[in-house]
Amino acid sequence: MSGTQHRQTFAGLPTRDLDHLEGATVAILGASEASPYKLGAPSHSAHAPQALRAASAGFAGQLWQYDFDLGAVFLDQEGSSRGVVDCGDVETTPDDPEGNRARITAAVRRILIAGAVPVVLGGDDSVPIPVFQAYEGRGPLTVVQIDAHVDWGDVIKGNPFGYGSTMRRASEMAWINGMVQVGMRGLGSGSPDQIEDSRRWGSRVVTAPAFHQHGVEQVLKHIPAGADCLVTIDCDGLDPSIMPAVGMPTPGGLLYQDALDLLHGIVATARVIGFCLVEFVPDKDPFGLAALTAARIVGVSAGLMRASSS
Repeated sequence: MSGTQHRQTFAGLPTRDLDHLEGATVAILGASEASPYKLGAPSHSAHAPQALRAASAGFAGQLWQYDFDLGAVFLDQEGSSRGVVDCGDVETTPDDPEGNRARITAAVRRILIAGAVPVVLGGDDSVPIPVFQAYEGRGPLTVVQIDAHVDWGDVIKGNPFGYGSTMRRASEMAWINGMVQVGMRGLGSGSPDQIEDSRRWGSRVVTAPAFHQHGVEQVLKHIPAGADCLVTIDCDGLDPSIMPAVGMPTPGGLLYQDALDLLHGIVATARVIGFCLVEFVPDKDPFGLAALTAARIVGVSAGLMRASSS
């Protein structure tokens, strides 16, 4: 882990070391790298954890106010975050994908053992693979993914753990027995057999047009009541009108309120025990508005998971 002293935390939240998570309810963790397609080349989202923390500083001083997006106040009357903490970043490097995955899994597992809910700031969409690995023995779990793409590639450019294979690798984990994929549209999901494989496994694919036509209920009907859920948001699942800072901007995605409505709906019917936000590309966000949008989604998610875990 990188140092937890004298650093910027998400929304000014208290800093904690992974060895001292007593009383923590939600633990925010950055992971810049996992399994790159080009060994040694930094991820396009390598600086995302830093950018998201910087953007969150814009609302850090208002957390004592009523948050209409959350439906509650984030800080209590004494100014406490009620156990939401920032654990810094996992030490990662584009030169060591196997080590990256091992360190991410180990860090997330330590959060789980402490009884807190991990909120992971990626990094590209290969980061959720080792995050999901940390939940071994904690199933059955349902994965809810917001993404423009199904990510059911097998081995791409010689790499079975890259950002195009995330959900296929998840499907191979015995503790994951359900999957709902939301926001698929446009190009970029590969050949038709990848979509067929996802549906054959049992994934419920809710395309962006279907979501816009039928709303949140089109997703929630596929999530068993009381299920333990892992939520992962690839930023390109959001519409580029609000989230241009992605590698593959694709028109027609979910809007900010869509994402919030879905998160509220999931928490109302199930228990979210893990969250990832990935594929934010700071270099494509010259005005910082996309970072603010992503940071607000993270903040609201952390607040919702804290409430549901108490």
